[in-house]
Amino acid sequence: MNNKYLSKATIRENYEAYAEYFAKILQNILTILQEKISLSAQPTYKWRIKRFESYYKKVLKKEADKITVVNSIICLTDMLGIRLICAFLEDINLAISQIKDIFEIKEVEIKGDEKKVSEFGYESIHVLVKIPDECLPEKDERFENLMPLEGELVCEIQIRTILQDAWAEVEHELIYKTEFSPFDMPLRRKLAAINASLSLADITFQEIRDYQKKLQKEVEERRHSFYSMADNLLDEKPKTEKPEAINRVSPFVQGTIDDLLLRAIHAHNEGNLEEAIHIYSKILEAVPDDQKSIISVIRKHRGMAYFSMNNFEAALEDFNISIENDPKAFRTHYYKGIVLAIQKKYDEAIKCFTTSLEINEFQAHTHFRRALAYYEINEYENSMNDLDAAIKLGMKPEECKFLQEKLVKKFGMNM
Repeated sequence: MNNKYLSKATIRENYEAYAEYFAKILQNILTILQEKISLSAQPTYKWRIKRFESYYKKVLKKEADKITVVNSIICLTDMLGIRLICAFLEDINLAISQIKDIFEIKEVEIKGDEKKVSEFGYESIHVLVKIPDECLPEKDERFENLMPLEGELVCEIQIRTILQDAWAEVEHELIYKTEFSPFDMPLRRKLAAINASLSLADITFQEIRDYQKKLQKEVEERRHSFYSMADNLLDEKPKTEKPEAINRVSPFVQGTIDDLLLRAIHAHNEGNLEEAIHIYSKILEAVPDDQKSIISVIRKHRGMAYFSMNNFEAALEDFNISIENDPKAFRTHYYKGIVLAIQKKYDEAIKCFTTSLEINEFQAHTHFRRALAYYEINEYENSMNDLDAAIKLGMKPEECKFLQEKLVKKFGMNM
């Protein structure tokens, strides 16, 4: 060996002396990520300092000319690594965008993108970030004898889905850790098939996620429409301008019960109530009697459609059957209470609202509806208590103002 090069033992000693220093940097960066990264599902994190043997091999391969008698640590871009593991493909781009807002980005690389379809390997995003000054440990007595760093120290943040991370761990054990790449074609095909299956699973999970979002959006819009109609029928709130029409693109494909449900809710929100009821009825015809949870959900939705058509008796029948199949469905008790209040059956309405609150006490609007019903039967103290609970749980003051004013007149005091 040429005398100008440092021995492996010396390089190891210099490198491993940085272990605590590097660990503190990674912990500081990880804290920032945990505080500032916000995804639909909380991501998990892993961090690591590159093992010396891996570091040494890479230095010999790429930076051999820098291993001189001058004691210094050659910086590699992947010496410090953090892995951000998210649930869905959509989270990857969101995470990258947020990381760009937090750190100074040196480079973004898609690992595995260069592989052919027939090859095994799995994409992941590697983001190199400059280490902020506030993440660098203070140079106290523990670190004062460390060798200087050759080059810029960066942190590599890998962003993967859960399935991408699982594949990466197994691939590392089977291939890279053993320095073996299979030449046997059947074995290569098996690995490629596993990779393809995981990629497809990620895509499928994302499609399910997209479907859920579309369904949730339609359900929220339908629920808002239900509440607005109830307010108008009860003449409880000052009239507001008609909400701006929402231009929707039909968000379903035909096939499953889920598809039919989304189609029905979409028709419901578009005001095609007869079509919505027809589809709900078709679903009920197809669902076995023992599928109580499904029957409960469909009956609830059809009941809301009947309500929108002012067919309150049919709505009550569906709500009652929904409750029979799922007695803990607190929203259905609430919807039933609204119909009964419109029919001026306030005592029965209060029982429904009370049952709903016994199942889930943190419902501002249910407290508010019960406050209105109590007011109608002259139980003003109960009405005031429920109104107070509704406000504490987040009801907007302007929504409560008209009832507050009525109660002020009854009590002759400021509230």
